[in-house]
Amino acid sequence: MTNVFVMLKDAARNYAMYRTTRDEIANMPLDVALDLGIYRGDADRIAREAVYGKAA
Repeated sequence: MTNVFVMLKDAARNYAMYRTTRDEIANMPLDVALDLGIYRGDADRIAREAVYGKAA
């Protein structure tokens, strides 16, 4: 039973990191995004790969 709570806590923490990362990328200034070579429209994909790893 404790394992379920640990898994839920980890999933919630990962989702919070994903949302924060996605929002920061999507809302970064355009000049910063261009300097980093990031298209802000890819914020979902970039954040997902950063938090959950690259899809197989």
